[in-house]
Amino acid sequence: MRVIAVSTLREFWEQSAHRDAEQPLKAWVAEVNEAQWESPSDIKAHFGNASILKAGRVVFNIKGNDYRLVAAVSYKFNIVFVKFVGTHRAYDKIDAQSVELPD
Repeated sequence: MRVIAVSTLREFWEQSAHRDAEQPLKAWVAEVNEAQWESPSDIKAHFGNASILKAGRVVFNIKGNDYRLVAAVSYKFNIVFVKFVGTHRAYDKIDAQSVELPD
């Protein structure tokens, strides 16, 4: 799989309040880049705590659930689009089904 918007993750972990997310997010990117997902069950097999939503959306727990990452997965094109990364508190304020990165 190919992760789109790694720069968004980098901007997040470069914030002083989220420096502890750098290594867990880098590890997530490395694992996803190596993955060959064909269906949501493939994601669940690898990330047992991931939450599968409608329309290809997936919520990943990062750093023991300190952070949440919402992605849209295109199985056909082998792409994972980062839609949101934030604290658990920030995640509670968004709609994971429709959240988009700001322009």
